[in-house]
Amino acid sequence: MKIASWNVNSLNVRLPHLEQWLTAFAPDVVGIQETKMEDHKFPDAVLAGLGYRSVFAGQKTYNGVALLSREPAQDVQIGIPGFEDEQKRAIAGTVNGVRIINLYVVNGQDIGTDKYEYKLRWLEAVHGWVADELKKYPELIVMGDFNIAPEGRDTHDPLVWNENHILTSTAERGALHKLQQLGLHDAFRLHNDEDGVFSWWDYRAAGFRRNLGLRIDLNLVSDALKARTVAAGIDREPRTWDRPSDHAPAWVELG
Repeated sequence: MKIASWNVNSLNVRLPHLEQWLTAFAPDVVGIQETKMEDHKFPDAVLAGLGYRSVFAGQKTYNGVALLSREPAQDVQIGIPGFEDEQKRAIAGTVNGVRIINLYVVNGQDIGTDKYEYKLRWLEAVHGWVADELKKYPELIVMGDFNIAPEGRDTHDPLVWNENHILTSTAERGALHKLQQLGLHDAFRLHNDEDGVFSWWDYRAAGFRRNLGLRIDLNLVSDALKARTVAAGIDREPRTWDRPSDHAPAWVELG
């Protein structure tokens, strides 16, 4: 079972890329973020033509999440239960017995801002949700654009991306670590030890060509799925295409 997460940074712009990648990579489930598309515009029929069923929650211009799967997702949840939020950033469903939570985590703008405080509150709400979900669904993956690089080796320059920088601050990494303490494992790190492997590169300053990136797109697998995780990686190829998303798909394969 191949499962992937991809921030497409506008499905309206990147639909041809998504179609190409689904055909070539053939994942069983994909969580996408930043669809930036209202629900009535979602290309449900196009994706169905490629063999994928879709559940989605979108809004105009910003945010938006979706789950695409070969088998219809069951027990779909849109938004974080009990957390009132107009922003469409979370969706969950169960596919072939695996519970999948797809997140587009708040960026946070900068330390000390209202958006940073919102990010920390949002992550705390996610923690409570995941804790409850694990009781019901031992086989669980939390995926998405986390907007947090877990460690220094997940950044191109740990001196710049330090404990006082957005996306790598002490509080943000602490929130991610707290989530993992529920019994979640970074699938990429189960199979890859190397530094300098990223999933996001800034459009500016030739960020991709110079590999000035961050690994902020994650697949966190539960204890019950850890033994089934046979491979994980990041597919850089879509980032080389014309007018690409600034993110590349992060994937995990279950045996």
